[in-house]
Amino acid sequence: MTTLVVGASGATGRLLVEQLLSRGQRVKILVRSVNSLPEKVLKHENLTVILASVLDLGDSEMSQHVQGCDAVVSCLGHNISFKGLFGQPRRLVRDATRRLCGAIKANEVEVPLKFLLMNTTGNSNRDLSEEISFAQKCVLGLLRLLLPPHADNEQAADYLRTEVGQNDNQIEWTAIRPDNLIDDSETSSYEVHPSPTRSAIFNAGTTSRINVAHFMAELIHDQALWTRWKGQMPVIYNSSS
Repeated sequence: MTTLVVGASGATGRLLVEQLLSRGQRVKILVRSVNSLPEKVLKHENLTVILASVLDLGDSEMSQHVQGCDAVVSCLGHNISFKGLFGQPRRLVRDATRRLCGAIKANEVEVPLKFLLMNTTGNSNRDLSEEISFAQKCVLGLLRLLLPPHADNEQAADYLRTEVGQNDNQIEWTAIRPDNLIDDSETSSYEVHPSPTRSAIFNAGTTSRINVAHFMAELIHDQALWTRWKGQMPVIYNSSS
């Protein structure tokens, strides 16, 4: 099994790469720099490094990198800095999702590829009409207007829901929604729910990045688990949160 990971140099992406390699999978990573990746990962025999920006690649190059993969994962996000929050590209996650899905379709695969999008619990799954309080709606409306990354995450997930949908014969997808990401050195017990069980604004839980990476690796590796969550936007919390 081969997985392409975009955003593999990020805090969660590099943990996912380690999880996949530990399961004996072949991994391609598409990164602009390998400086943040451990040496043991870079020297792994099952790792292929593609040095490029996902938005700068031509369509044919993108299709070539996706070819032969069983799964594609986007762990892209915006840096917590003024430039990261307000600079370009403002629609990094959405545009990368569109381009990656377009590359999958261009290859006209016979067996649907798994597409995993790392998203956020602040984004509602509109397929389920998730109820949120009026106060939270107001706050999210402000975030949508004032913080481009929030709208970017919403639009990326909406692309999967509305443009790819539930019955595409080339792409199966899931959008993983962690809450309040933290760093832990080891995996721990975590819970997965179809919808948030607490307010992302007023009663946020916590989710360790390594647990997110573990869950995504399990989704790719375990077909029964994938069948349970495909076409959905599972919310993941640390069990103690």
